[in-house]
Amino acid sequence: MSKQIKILCITNRHLCTQDYLAQVGQIARSCPQAVIVREKDLAEEEYEKLAGKVMKVCAQYQVPCILHTYVEAAVRLGAEAVHLPLPVLLSLAKEQKSCFLVRGASVHSPEEAVLAQAAGATYLTAGHVFATDCKRGVPPRGLSFLREVCAATKLPVYALGGIHAENAAACIQAGAQGVCIMSECMQRTDWSGGFTGWNV
Repeated sequence: MSKQIKILCITNRHLCTQDYLAQVGQIARSCPQAVIVREKDLAEEEYEKLAGKVMKVCAQYQVPCILHTYVEAAVRLGAEAVHLPLPVLLSLAKEQKSCFLVRGASVHSPEEAVLAQAAGATYLTAGHVFATDCKRGVPPRGLSFLREVCAATKLPVYALGGIHAENAAACIQAGAQGVCIMSECMQRTDWSGGFTGWNV
């Protein structure tokens, strides 16, 4: 019997083909594992304003909302979850880490996975696994890389980069807990089936 793959949806308003908050609402209504508010090209003040709106949309559908990069903004908004580049996680004081029940980190090697786990991460994203327009011209690291990262840590690992319904199951078979999608959720226009078909 197949089961639905756990999905983290990452926002990117530049990919959105309709109203951004409306798209976030469609995503949240489909009940992913969580929504990560990336938007890291924004200055912290603007990010905080936008993230606060996304948090309200996610709360409406009882979907966890994970803020990205800006730790102080996340604290001010009362966020319980944050996703950080590894250097930011490594620089956090113990008191800052304790503000969040969920602490994600982006890793790009098994060695970084070990560092993130020691630094108090509760889950990891690993990428990019497949070719993606977000990293155009940069060779993907592949499933062998994902397998090595998963083997190096006890933390849940979410595969990232070029993932869609047809290749997501291969990531789970390589040891990932779930997958991250950005273009697949931000550019989607038909949400009638939710995440039907994302199974393993």
